[in-house]
Amino acid sequence: MRHLSHFIFTVLGIIFRHPVTGATVIPILSSGEIVLVRRRDTGEWSLPGGIVDWGEQVSVTANRELREETGLELKQIRRLVGVYSARDRDPRLHSISILIEAEVEGEYRFKNNLEVLDVKAFPPEQLPFGYLAHDHEQQLKDFLEGKTILA
Repeated sequence: MRHLSHFIFTVLGIIFRHPVTGATVIPILSSGEIVLVRRRDTGEWSLPGGIVDWGEQVSVTANRELREETGLELKQIRRLVGVYSARDRDPRLHSISILIEAEVEGEYRFKNNLEVLDVKAFPPEQLPFGYLAHDHEQQLKDFLEGKTILA
Protein backbone atom coordinates (compact mmCIF):
# COMPACT_ATOMS: atom_id res chain seq x y z
CA MET A 1 0.00 0.00 0.00
CA ARG A 2 2.85 2.37 0.82
CA HIS A 3 4.37 1.80 -2.63
CA LEU A 4 1.06 2.55 -4.33
CA SER A 5 0.53 5.81 -2.44
CA HIS A 6 4.13 6.84 -3.18
CA PHE A 7 3.54 6.11 -6.88
CA ILE A 8 0.29 8.12 -6.92
CA PHE A 9 1.90 11.13 -5.20
CA THR A 10 4.87 10.94 -7.58
CA VAL A 11 2.58 10.96 -10.63
CA LEU A 12 0.48 13.84 -9.26
CA GLY A 13 3.67 15.75 -8.50
CA ILE A 14 4.89 15.30 -12.05
CA ILE A 15 1.56 16.38 -13.52
CA PHE A 16 1.04 19.45 -11.37
CA ARG A 17 4.65 20.66 -11.27
CA HIS A 18 5.05 20.82 -15.03
CA PRO A 19 3.55 23.20 -17.58
CA VAL A 20 0.70 22.13 -19.81
CA THR A 21 1.46 22.09 -23.55
CA GLY A 22 -0.96 23.63 -26.01
CA ALA A 23 -1.22 24.42 -29.70
CA THR A 24 -2.32 27.86 -30.89
CA VAL A 25 -3.20 28.69 -34.49
CA ILE A 26 -2.98 31.89 -36.50
CA PRO A 27 -5.71 31.01 -39.01
CA ILE A 28 -5.25 32.79 -42.34
CA LEU A 29 -8.13 32.86 -44.83
CA SER A 30 -7.47 33.06 -48.59
CA SER A 31 -8.37 36.77 -48.32
CA GLY A 32 -5.40 37.27 -45.96
CA GLU A 33 -7.67 37.95 -42.98
CA ILE A 34 -6.83 36.46 -39.59
CA VAL A 35 -9.59 34.62 -37.74
CA LEU A 36 -10.03 35.23 -34.01
CA VAL A 37 -12.52 33.92 -31.46
CA ARG A 38 -14.17 35.92 -28.69
CA ARG A 39 -13.74 34.10 -25.39
CA ARG A 40 -16.83 33.55 -23.27
CA ASP A 41 -14.95 33.80 -19.96
CA THR A 42 -13.35 37.23 -20.50
CA GLY A 43 -14.99 38.64 -23.64
CA GLU A 44 -11.52 39.18 -25.10
CA TRP A 45 -10.44 38.14 -28.59
CA SER A 46 -8.11 35.19 -28.86
CA LEU A 47 -6.35 32.92 -31.29
CA PRO A 48 -7.95 29.47 -31.44
CA GLY A 49 -6.10 26.75 -29.62
CA GLY A 50 -6.03 24.38 -26.72
CA ILE A 51 -4.28 21.66 -24.78
CA VAL A 52 -2.54 18.78 -26.52
CA ASP A 53 -4.31 15.56 -25.53
CA TRP A 54 -2.31 12.58 -24.32
CA GLY A 55 -0.82 10.77 -27.33
CA GLU A 56 -1.88 13.50 -29.76
CA GLN A 57 0.45 15.25 -32.21
CA VAL A 58 0.58 19.05 -32.07
CA SER A 59 -0.67 19.33 -35.67
CA VAL A 60 -3.69 17.18 -34.80
CA THR A 61 -4.41 19.36 -31.75
CA ALA A 62 -4.20 22.50 -33.88
CA ASN A 63 -6.70 21.14 -36.42
CA ARG A 64 -9.05 19.80 -33.72
CA GLU A 65 -9.09 23.04 -31.73
CA LEU A 66 -9.50 25.14 -34.88
CA ARG A 67 -12.49 23.04 -35.95
CA GLU A 68 -14.07 23.06 -32.45
CA GLU A 69 -13.67 26.78 -31.90
CA THR A 70 -14.32 28.14 -35.41
CA GLY A 71 -15.74 25.39 -37.64
CA LEU A 72 -12.88 26.01 -40.07
CA GLU A 73 -10.56 23.34 -41.43
CA LEU A 74 -6.79 23.52 -41.41
CA LYS A 75 -5.73 23.36 -45.05
CA GLN A 76 -1.96 23.69 -44.66
CA ILE A 77 0.49 24.59 -41.91
CA ARG A 78 2.69 27.39 -43.27
CA ARG A 79 5.25 27.70 -40.49
CA LEU A 80 6.10 27.45 -36.83
CA VAL A 81 5.92 31.01 -35.52
CA GLY A 82 7.17 30.30 -32.03
CA VAL A 83 7.05 28.62 -28.68
CA TYR A 84 5.86 30.78 -25.78
CA SER A 85 6.53 29.57 -22.24
CA ALA A 86 6.56 32.56 -19.86
CA ARG A 87 4.95 31.62 -16.55
CA ASP A 88 2.51 34.53 -16.69
CA ARG A 89 1.44 34.15 -20.34
CA ASP A 90 -1.83 32.50 -19.25
CA PRO A 91 -3.38 33.62 -15.95
CA ARG A 92 -5.03 30.22 -15.36
CA LEU A 93 -1.95 27.98 -15.31
CA HIS A 94 1.62 27.68 -16.52
CA SER A 95 1.27 26.63 -20.12
CA ILE A 96 3.52 26.37 -23.14
CA SER A 97 1.98 27.56 -26.39
CA ILE A 98 3.26 26.22 -29.70
CA LEU A 99 2.18 28.84 -32.23
CA ILE A 100 1.68 27.94 -35.88
CA GLU A 101 0.51 29.90 -38.91
CA ALA A 102 -1.97 27.99 -41.06
CA GLU A 103 -4.04 28.40 -44.18
CA VAL A 104 -7.66 27.63 -43.32
CA GLU A 105 -10.91 27.27 -45.20
CA GLY A 106 -14.58 26.63 -44.62
CA GLU A 107 -17.48 28.35 -42.91
CA TYR A 108 -17.83 29.45 -39.32
CA ARG A 109 -19.65 26.73 -37.40
CA PHE A 110 -18.22 26.62 -33.93
CA LYS A 111 -19.38 23.74 -31.73
CA ASN A 112 -17.83 24.69 -28.44
CA ASN A 113 -20.14 27.49 -27.32
CA LEU A 114 -19.03 26.95 -23.70
CA GLU A 115 -15.77 28.71 -24.59
CA VAL A 116 -16.57 30.86 -27.65
CA LEU A 117 -18.99 33.77 -28.03
CA ASP A 118 -18.11 34.80 -31.57
CA VAL A 119 -15.77 34.15 -34.49
CA LYS A 120 -14.58 36.96 -36.73
CA ALA A 121 -11.99 37.54 -39.46
CA PHE A 122 -9.85 40.68 -39.25
CA PRO A 123 -7.60 42.29 -41.84
CA PRO A 124 -4.12 42.42 -40.25
CA GLU A 125 -4.28 46.21 -39.92
CA GLN A 126 -7.58 45.98 -37.98
CA LEU A 127 -6.66 43.36 -35.37
CA PRO A 128 -8.15 44.31 -31.98
CA PHE A 129 -4.87 45.04 -30.20
CA GLY A 130 -5.54 45.99 -26.59
CA TYR A 131 -8.46 43.53 -26.43
CA LEU A 132 -6.63 40.21 -26.78
CA ALA A 133 -6.42 37.38 -24.23
CA HIS A 134 -3.28 35.91 -22.70
CA ASP A 135 -0.14 36.86 -24.63
CA HIS A 136 -1.86 36.72 -28.02
CA GLU A 137 -1.10 40.37 -28.72
CA GLN A 138 2.63 39.62 -28.52
CA GLN A 139 2.18 36.45 -30.56
CA LEU A 140 0.38 38.33 -33.33
CA LYS A 141 2.93 41.15 -33.32
CA ASP A 142 5.76 38.61 -33.61
CA PHE A 143 3.93 36.93 -36.49
CA LEU A 144 3.30 40.21 -38.32
CA GLU A 145 6.98 41.13 -37.94
CA GLY A 146 7.98 37.77 -39.47
CA LYS A 147 9.77 36.62 -36.34
CA THR A 148 10.33 33.06 -35.14
CA ILE A 149 10.30 33.12 -31.34
CA LEU A 150 11.44 30.92 -28.49
CA ALA A 151 10.27 32.84 -25.41
